[in-house]
Parts: sequence; C-alpha cells; structure tokens
Amino acid sequence: MNIILLSGGSGKRLWPLSNDVRSKQFIKIFKKEDGLYESMVQRVYRQIKTVDTDASVVVATSKSQVSSIHNQLGDDVGICVEPCRRDTFPAIALACSYLKDVQKIDINEPVVVCPVDPYVEDDYFKALQDLSTEAVNSSSNLVLMGIEPTYPSEKYGYIIPSGKEKVSKVLSFKEKPTKEVAEEYIKKGALWNGGVFAFKLKYVLEKAHELIDFTDYDDLFSKYDSLTKISFDYAVVEHEKEIEVIRFKGMWKDLGTWNTLTEAMEENIVGKGELNDTCTNVHIINEMDTPILAMGLHDVVISASPEGILVSDKEQSSYIKPFVDKYEQQVMFAEKSWGSFNVLNIDDKSMTIKVTLNEGHRMNYHSHEHRNEVWVVTSGTGTTIIDGMKQNVSAGDVITMAKGVRHTIIANTELKLIEIQLGTDISVHDKQKFELEY
Repeated sequence: MNIILLSGGSGKRLWPLSNDVRSKQFIKIFKKEDGLYESMVQRVYRQIKTVDTDASVVVATSKSQVSSIHNQLGDDVGICVEPCRRDTFPAIALACSYLKDVQKIDINEPVVVCPVDPYVEDDYFKALQDLSTEAVNSSSNLVLMGIEPTYPSEKYGYIIPSGKEKVSKVLSFKEKPTKEVAEEYIKKGALWNGGVFAFKLKYVLEKAHELIDFTDYDDLFSKYDSLTKISFDYAVVEHEKEIEVIRFKGMWKDLGTWNTLTEAMEENIVGKGELNDTCTNVHIINEMDTPILAMGLHDVVISASPEGILVSDKEQSSYIKPFVDKYEQQVMFAEKSWGSFNVLNIDDKSMTIKVTLNEGHRMNYHSHEHRNEVWVVTSGTGTTIIDGMKQNVSAGDVITMAKGVRHTIIANTELKLIEIQLGTDISVHDKQKFELEY
C-alpha cells in the first residue's frame, strides 16, 4: 500500500503546545502500553505499519516540519517537501511526482491520500487497504472513504452516495451545512467527507500535467512557488464524474481543538499536575517543570508550555485562534532531527537555551556572523568539533565559540547542555552551514 500523509502547516488551536513550528500532530499526548507518550503522527504511522508492514509512506509537508518528522518517525519515512504553501492539489501533485521519479513507484499502482492526524483505530487502516484495492479494480478514477456520521455535524462536508451499499457511486458533494440540513442529509444516507481518497498514480499525474507545465519531480519542485493555490477538490474532484465511495463505520475523530483532544485522552493529567476531588471533567497538560494544582474546577482544560499558559472552559477553547494570533513571540520549544531545544530566557543581548541531543546525533556544522556562543554541558558525553579540532566533553565542561567559528557537537549518549547566545543581533537566520571537516 502506497500512502501519502498530508501534514498541514502551523496550527494555533492547541496553543500553547502548538506554534508556528510545532503543529498539533507532533504533540506527545497519547499514552502507550509501555507508559510513554506518542504524538498523532507517531500513532498514525505505528498503526499503518501494524496493519501493513510493507506500506510505503510519504509525508507531504513544509520545510519547517521536516526536523520534527525525522525526530518522531526516524529516517525511513519518505518526505516530500513543499517549498511553499500552495494548497492540496499542488501538494498532492508534487507528492505523486515524488513517488514516480524519486521512489520509482509504477504509475499503475494505487495511492491512498489521507490526513496525518485522524484519531482512529486499526480498522481505519484496514479500510485504507480496501480503498487501495478498489482503486485498482474499479472503473472509477477516484475512490473516497465516506465516514458514517454519528451526529449531524456542521464541521464536515458531506458525500451523497447513490445507495447504502458498502461501495456506491457518488451523486454529489455538499459543503458544511447547518445542523438541520445535516440531519436531512443523514436521513438520505449521506456520509462525512474525511478527506481520504485513492487513485491510480497515473490518474493524478495526468491531471497534474493537464494543469501544470512540468516535466518531472525536479522541474515541478523548481516551479512550485509559481503555482496557483487550489485545492484538490476544486482542481480534480469537482470535474470528475467517475467517483465511488466506500462506507467506513468505525471510530473516527478530528481532534482539532482542546475540547475534542481531551475527549480522546486516556488520563486527565499529562506532566506535573494534580486535581483535587472536587474537580470534574478537568484536564491538565503541562510541559513545564513547575507543577499545576487545580481545585473545584469543572469542564476546564489547563495547558502550560514555554509558549504560555491556557486556562479555558472546554467549549470556549474552540475559539482560541483569534486571541493567539495577536501574540508575536519567539518560538520557545521545537523538535529537531537531532533532538530538541527549549528557550529559557531572552534578554536584550543574550538568549539562554536548554538543548537535548539524542544519542548518536549531532548539530549541523555551522557558524554565526553576529553572535558568540557558550555551551555548558549538564549531562551525557559527546564530542565537539571547533574549527576542525575535536574534543571529548562531559558534564561540567564549558565550550566557547566566537563569531565566525565553525562548530558542532556530537552526542555519544543523550547529551544535555545550556547554550548561551551573546550579541546585539540574535536571530535564527544568523547561521551558515558547512560540510563537516573530519
């Protein structure tokens, strides 16, 4: 099974845990059997591999998410990077070109496209296998998954099928309706449109060549910023007459807000926190070392991170975005391919950061034009390379790098350090990368 996972851009509906770099799908909030926590993308990827160990997975995403994906999924997953945002049709066209030209997938093979962050059980991914098989065997050019509605939702679009069989022709699509209209749709057998569909690879490639002048993946990538922003629905689906839908009756949730996310949590507290026995339906999600105590609260979510603190009625938490959009602040936490960092303090001429490097990983070999840096190793062992000179380091060691000095650090074990940036013009853009000289 060939799967394209669409990983969207930044999302602030789960602030303060989500930000311009860290989207909701990377928040580790779901407890596994081993007691550790996993994110939405980790959960989905694990489920795919459980159902189909040979599944080929490509994540279509922006450059800002690449480090987080490698951090959480490793290096085996395919990543198709969008140079800029151009909506779902260009993203899917680029991913299909990536499958053909980079991964050498035969154009007659089926491809399934789905969001990266549904909250589902394994039967959902077994249904994706059915979708993939139907895309090969059916005379239809597109095969959609239609989700059996559990209530008349105003949040989703609806698919109107020709009948109530497991596989039906699609008669029409309906935009997000009012509750009353949704009730009428459901009476007629309508299904939620969860943005999941399958096709033969050559079908989308042909559509892409009809609408875009390009030769191959590299050419499309180079022209990407000039492409028109258009959704896959508008570019392809609305013009396609041969479409089928497969009914899916299993559990499916869109965890896009704190209200819906907490409904899926197995426990009420993640991180340091405590609820007294007068609290009801209260959740604490705390990424800080400072404990949170809640008393006498009802239907409330409390979330804390270096980005900020949210205390909200659960229903009201759905309306967070316009308030958060007002904040213009430094990203305080981010995952990288080599580990993670947490900004501890910002002054006019300095920034202090806690850095964690995963065992066997390293930073890029780089220099800065406008700032000096100091590393203080707090735990673990590693090796620094400063202008080509190697030195073993461990807890208590202090390393100083002046402006223009090339430097990196390699973690022999999990390694933690405090990085102090010193200068009048501290910026994330002040970095020049080099090939490692050893």
